[in-house]
Amino acid sequence: MKRFSWLVLIALVISLSVMFSGAAQAQGYPQVAQLTPFSVEAQFMSLPGYLRWQVFLEQGQWISVAEAKAVVMEQQKGQ
Repeated sequence: MKRFSWLVLIALVISLSVMFSGAAQAQGYPQVAQLTPFSVEAQFMSLPGYLRWQVFLEQGQWISVAEAKAVVMEQQKGQ
């Protein structure tokens, strides 16, 4: 019985993680990793700052600084 309970718990955890895992975080955002930070092309902003600005222009809402940093890092890994 104890083994069965563990198997049910593991199956539940796996199914919930599959259900709530989405696409990679950087896929839905504008590509900024190829830009030079604080340059004219980035409007003299850091890459996370520029990404936040672009997302605001496109979607009308701000993403957090932490999310923007994570997205930029993920985009830079993918280059």
